[in-house]
Amino acid sequence: MERLQKIIAQAGIASRRKAELLIQSGRVQVNGKRVTVLGTKVTEKDKIAVDGVPVQKEILVYFLLYKPAGVISSVKDDRNRTTVVDFFQQVPQRIFPVGRLDYDTSGAILMTNDGKLANRLMHPKFEIDKTYIATVHPVPEASQLRKLSSGIRLDDGMTAPAKVQLVESDYLKKTAMVRLTIHEGRNRQVRRMFAALDIHVRKLKRERYGFLSLAGLHPGDARSLKPHEVKTLYHMTHLDTGHDDR
Repeated sequence: MERLQKIIAQAGIASRRKAELLIQSGRVQVNGKRVTVLGTKVTEKDKIAVDGVPVQKEILVYFLLYKPAGVISSVKDDRNRTTVVDFFQQVPQRIFPVGRLDYDTSGAILMTNDGKLANRLMHPKFEIDKTYIATVHPVPEASQLRKLSSGIRLDDGMTAPAKVQLVESDYLKKTAMVRLTIHEGRNRQVRRMFAALDIHVRKLKRERYGFLSLAGLHPGDARSLKPHEVKTLYHMTHLDTGHDDR
């Protein structure tokens, strides 16, 4: 069973808060009867209507977006900056980003309206790998790479061990490219890990989210996930593929 306002919001009719106002104002009916009590729970068999119009379940959709740098990982921005949702103007569903990707970081970010899956993917216990390519200055020493690998103490605690690879280095320009795979999702974590070693990140891209890569995509491009990819994400988060979040 799910709360009535959640079902209305998931159908794309209104936000959760506005759905609550619809209920309180007597504009919602369940099985032909007006409901005004918040927290009312319904099942899949219940017939829900708003202003007499039946509420249809919203089709679940899944996209992989190559977020450009300079884009907000949010549904909206109070400063009118471009958000990840702006790349999906033709999508009728109310989609949102799974987790965050910093404003000045580019790369892979999932977009969906599947709240249950999104919550699982963001939960630390499922340890979904995220792989980044960082252009840094100066070239990290071997000892610094080992520290990244074993964990870095930040102001919010020790980071989990990471997979680290020095991809290339230019000792003349004092720059390098480092591939770093982590499964945590702390705010600006990769940049802070390097900063703790007095290494500056000049450019950062998330090239993989779990098993999903940016292959074939350019900044601003997006593609729908294939059914087997969605199934794999469900499997990774211990969800039944027959699950319905309503």
